Amino acid sequence: MFDESLLDNPDGLSRADLHGLLRGAAESGARVRTAARNAAEAGVGALEPDGRPRAVLVAGPGPASGSTADLLAALAGDTCPVTLIRPAGVAPAPGALRWTLPGWTGPLDLLLVASPDGTEPGLALLLEQAYRRGCSVVCVAPAGSPLAEATVQARGLAIPLTTMPYEAAMSGGEPGEAGKSGKGTEGAAAGAAVLPTGPGTLWSLVTPLLALADRVGMLSASPAALESLADRLDRIAERCGPAIATYSNPAKTLAAELADALPLIWTEGELAAAAGRRFATVLAALAGAPALVAELPEALTAHGTLLAGAFAAGADPEDFFRDRVEEPEALHARVVLVREREPAVTSPAPAARELALHRDTPVSELEASEGSSPLETAAELLAITDFAAVYLALASSP
Repeated sequence: MFDESLLDNPDGLSRADLHGLLRGAAESGARVRTAARNAAEAGVGALEPDGRPRAVLVAGPGPASGSTADLLAALAGDTCPVTLIRPAGVAPAPGALRWTLPGWTGPLDLLLVASPDGTEPGLALLLEQAYRRGCSVVCVAPAGSPLAEATVQARGLAIPLTTMPYEAAMSGGEPGEAGKSGKGTEGAAAGAAVLPTGPGTLWSLVTPLLALADRVGMLSASPAALESLADRLDRIAERCGPAIATYSNPAKTLAAELADALPLIWTEGELAAAAGRRFATVLAALAGAPALVAELPEALTAHGTLLAGAFAAGADPEDFFRDRVEEPEALHARVVLVREREPAVTSPAPAARELALHRDTPVSELEASEGSSPLETAAELLAITDFAAVYLALASSP
């Protein structure tokens, strides 16, 4: 059951937040700064690439690797194809998954491995495959982890995963092992408690890869751009923090609107599509809430029937005899428009609003601020939706 009153109770939110989700979301800017520093210290800035890779392959456990690949692909555009490698079965090692490189992979390609844990034996085998084929390898994983060591053995570049002091404390380590800076960490202690879908984990994984992608010419993510990205995340954390009332807090407002609803996340633009898929992932992982994602204008036909079927706003009239304590209200669809660009004559957003209005379906909208860079646009859309998923999770706790 969703307790909306908890949203405006900072102390209550803090007590309900057993996994430090709000803190993880608030410290995303600090993670970006520290992860960028870790990447520089690992040698990213000293790389002298011969040119852009023919293709970039991304592998890693859980949904975080998919979000990483999504974001890199959206930012790179047509500059360089980015492909996510998914597990294809069970590896010879006990309990390990099997990752396999495409048959065409060779010396002209780049393999990026992103792992919050760093203990997956199947990924170590993937690094061996890459080494045999002459494929360049970069890995982001906890320092000292088996995967980081396997990367060095494969003559790849290992970048330590950035964690925050409280994560090391949650894992039983000393705060000093996780970092010494008030703005982040100097490295990641192996075995630190990192939630694979936690709000800050994505930035710990993707920031070093952004710096690398800038170095090889895939996209623009200079040190100054990464600093602007961190500043934008800090500003969003101020707007969406637990002390800010719901009426002026976009994340709390969105969480309240999605309570007891089936979100239909309709996106416009490549960055918005990546943010929308990430939003659906964290809604399921953190709040246990189902959501469907589709890109406009295809969403109008893909989800149109849902707005007229059992999930439509008027599909299940109020039952006077329903037990309002034991029998929760049925889920009804709610459209969430996630957009990255300014309104245009050719935008499908007006048609989406018209369809929702015609079907008596409420609409929530999220659009990046005008004049934002691609990195800042991604930061805004991802951070607000991450905060919203966290608030929905905390206020829905039993």
